[in-house]
Amino acid sequence: MRTAAPERRARRGLVSGLTGVLIGGLVFTAMTAGGLATPPASAAADSEADLRPVTISATEYYANSPYGGSAAEGAPLPDLEITVSQTAGLTAQGIEITWKGGKQSSPPSNQVGGENFLQFAQCWGDDPLNPGTPDRTTCQYGGTATPGTGRVGSRPFDQEIPAQDRYYTVAGTDPNNPAETAIPFVSSTSRDGVNDRVERIANGAYVEPDRLKRADLNQNQFISQYTTNEVSWAGSGANGEGSAKFEVQTAVQSRGLGCGRSTQAADGTAAAQPCWLVIIPRGTADNGENAITQPGVFWDSWQHHIAVKMNFRPISGACEDGANERQLVGSELMAGAVTSWQPSLCAGGGDIYNMITGTESDAVTAANLATVSAPLALTSRPYSGEDADDLIYAPVALSAVTVAFSIDRFPDGSKASEEEQARAGLPFTSMKLTPRLIAKLLTYSYVDALPSETSKDHLAGNPRNLLFDEEFLEINDPEWRKQAIAGVGVSDMLLPQGRSDVALALWNYVLADADARAFLNGEPDAWGTKVNKYSSTNADVNPSGALILPVDNFPKADPTKREAIAGGAGELNLITWRPYTNDLDTSGYLALRGDAQLVDRWDALAAPPRYLRVPRSLQGSQSVIALTDSAASEKYQIVTAALENPAGEFVTASTGAMTAAAGAMTSTTAQTQVRGFDVSSDAARSATGAYPLTMPVYAAANPYMSDADARSSYADFIRYAVGYGQVPGVQVGQLPVGYAPIPESWRSQSIIAANVIQGGLTRSTAPVSSGSNGSGGAGPATGSIPRSANSAASAVSGAASSSASATTDTGPTASGAVAGALAGAQTPADPSSGGLGTVLPVSLLAGLMSAAAVLIIPRLPRRT
Repeated sequence: MRTAAPERRARRGLVSGLTGVLIGGLVFTAMTAGGLATPPASAAADSEADLRPVTISATEYYANSPYGGSAAEGAPLPDLEITVSQTAGLTAQGIEITWKGGKQSSPPSNQVGGENFLQFAQCWGDDPLNPGTPDRTTCQYGGTATPGTGRVGSRPFDQEIPAQDRYYTVAGTDPNNPAETAIPFVSSTSRDGVNDRVERIANGAYVEPDRLKRADLNQNQFISQYTTNEVSWAGSGANGEGSAKFEVQTAVQSRGLGCGRSTQAADGTAAAQPCWLVIIPRGTADNGENAITQPGVFWDSWQHHIAVKMNFRPISGACEDGANERQLVGSELMAGAVTSWQPSLCAGGGDIYNMITGTESDAVTAANLATVSAPLALTSRPYSGEDADDLIYAPVALSAVTVAFSIDRFPDGSKASEEEQARAGLPFTSMKLTPRLIAKLLTYSYVDALPSETSKDHLAGNPRNLLFDEEFLEINDPEWRKQAIAGVGVSDMLLPQGRSDVALALWNYVLADADARAFLNGEPDAWGTKVNKYSSTNADVNPSGALILPVDNFPKADPTKREAIAGGAGELNLITWRPYTNDLDTSGYLALRGDAQLVDRWDALAAPPRYLRVPRSLQGSQSVIALTDSAASEKYQIVTAALENPAGEFVTASTGAMTAAAGAMTSTTAQTQVRGFDVSSDAARSATGAYPLTMPVYAAANPYMSDADARSSYADFIRYAVGYGQVPGVQVGQLPVGYAPIPESWRSQSIIAANVIQGGLTRSTAPVSSGSNGSGGAGPATGSIPRSANSAASAVSGAASSSASATTDTGPTASGAVAGALAGAQTPADPSSGGLGTVLPVSLLAGLMSAAAVLIIPRLPRRT
């Protein structure tokens, strides 16, 4: 909790400069000491518990199973030991499942499901007949429509049907009319106290006699191939070990599951609906069959399942109705953090902060021009317009842009060894990329990046995708060279639409590299790969004129298209062939699902008519690359590439690598409050362990806004963000995994900035600088946020000494850095300060002050 200044009546003209300095020093010290929220003692421990993996063995689970000996008897993979990366504090995210004790798997085909593999599903209900286990009728399973999955299947006429399946089975009458078993889906949603359900067979008979009207249990309002999160095949290597990622869904993504929906615990307290993660081991053949062809929810397979309880964070709003609402506009890199912080920020009647992602440059422009009020801007770059930059910048987050990939092995039989062929379907977990390789992906310079059935003569001689590029193969694991992966999803990257600081950062990363610049200019690489001419920065190469870089978006400049057919399929151009995603988070989500957004057939009956998208690729056959961010990468547990940094090292976006980059950040403009990782700087070239696409995010507000309530609310947001908001964890209010805590010196800058924003400035009293960032206008208030954020005590001591010995004010310097508030006496045009005096953080004073000057400084808030 913040400390409050003692209440005192304003006594303008009665306080000497020295007294003002001393009081300001005391208040600043108190403010600095109390401005960073301290987490509850139990919070860190709770967070560690939530992030701790859970391991369970088949032996242990079967021993405690209410099914008795049948669970272990005949189990296809009895030695399994499974580890789940996270089982508590869950939200819509990804988790990693690893295992050992399996058997070497065989991949699926169009006829059979494979051999010795695992299936994963999410279920919401407990089995009423077998407490402590999941109910198979509540599992989201069957939507992939592949062999060995589904909820419906035929059984040989003379096959013994397990007792547990008979209720859901219509018996066969002869070899031409076999038995049919159909496991219903029972939804978490209900009407009049009865759960909704989709069923086909009940009590041994069809629910609907008319064959054409019978329910489709695999594709319905609750389950479909486009929405299901089930994993129908996850394979093990020759050593019996394997890993897979799994998409955790909440009630937002699957109302049928309802996980995380607000409910009530047995003791009457608020709780979130838990769910189950179910692992279904599959062997080499189903009961009565010579291969895996039947659904895993049939009892023969289901009895051998292993389940882990999943506990969720509540997804319902925790904010009180009628609370004040404030807007945060700008960088998507902040979205994950704001989502985590919001319930704590609005607790006890606090403000609600609505996050609107948008173009950062527009957000800071709106904030800088504000006179009454404007949303709090979230940005990684300072204002760059023609007017003076009046904004106060507070660093609130440290994030990164990442290149994620989901690529499964598909060995070339003529190149791969037997051992390498045995890993077919298993995912690659490492990749290195240079700036030039990034440039090739961004410029659609691989053949498969352009629409099929079109002329691609201008790309003749180029590789069909990244994985056939000799530059890529030379720097990566030799096993990449043994593959025959021809997916369109690895010929480019899934990219977000719109303008952003992220796009600028990525283009600057590319342009800082001499090889990448030469490639964009039209010079082929050492293996003859050349830039797509429509994306060249050389006017002599580009028929459309030189592409001007860097830009704050991702142009799809190639005009190649498949013409529309009269009365038939519409035009297929680069945008419809390889569409933009909504945002970075969506790109990460699609990578998790293995969804490369591939074009399917033309749907003339759609409104409007359009090309459909191919359903996601299942694990074992995925090939997609996506541009996302570090928070989404961790949230969805997707693998990211190691990028070559200016020091020549390949580094991934770890907390340590982002922190190293923060230590090498410099100011690249006249606005010294804002720093960034300048990949062309000497500091960056010396930072061997730094991740090159690390990006800070600043909260920026105009202290001249007359809306004091908005300024105070923004200051509260900043103080929380750099306080408890920097404690890593999965609990509500903490810093989500994927962000690095900001450096201590940044926190000091932010606390000072919050004080200035809350106190506010007025045009009539703020000193006028002799210089500005643009064409003129009032300059920033006197004072500066120290570049290195010196300690508060040293700053206060130095300022007090200067003020005591000075007889005249030397005036501010035109540094472009604003960090403190200096105001003269209140005028009739100034906002009323109420009955409270105000104080000034004197550590912010850059110039000397007259000993007789009266100090009016930002008012500290009352204790709440």
